[in-house]
Amino acid sequence: MIGSDKQHEKLIMDAHEVARALTRIAHEILERNKGVGGMALVGIRTGGVHLAHRLARRIQEIEREPVPIGELDITLYRDDLAGRKDQPILRKTSIPFNIADLKIVLVDDVLFTGRTIRAAMDGLIDLGRPAEIQLAVLVDRGHRQLPIKATYIGKNIPTSRDENVRVFLEEEGEEDRVVIIDGGAP
Repeated sequence: MIGSDKQHEKLIMDAHEVARALTRIAHEILERNKGVGGMALVGIRTGGVHLAHRLARRIQEIEREPVPIGELDITLYRDDLAGRKDQPILRKTSIPFNIADLKIVLVDDVLFTGRTIRAAMDGLIDLGRPAEIQLAVLVDRGHRQLPIKATYIGKNIPTSRDENVRVFLEEEGEEDRVVIIDGGAP
């Protein structure tokens, strides 16, 4: 996300901490799934896609074997489309493999209410029936509205509802970091 206002940010994770969390998550994914066989990563657009690609690289470095990776756009699965004034921007879903009977690790940057993950699961199931859906997130900030729990978490960050958690990534022209931005900030 370009154009942040750093004076209202509280740094939660710097680039080194983001990298360390992703390495740990990669190891946890491999341990739970006993390697990459029968498994694939699917990143939720946009931040989750970047993180899924980073995880795929780390997993390949560790296992010396590639893991299939896909990209999921959940725009049409959102439960707030009717209430939006602006037209949603549709992006490409690209899952170049059959998800049936695979263990899918769904990847996103921030887990908040659970609604984005529910939409992503709906989108995945429309593409086939995976053997299992696991969830990897860089940040879990709480405040769930749906009974969704991450399988792999980079960092739990207690927040208030009026705070915003933002993940900035180098793929989007920013320095890697996770910040809390006060809800009253301009």
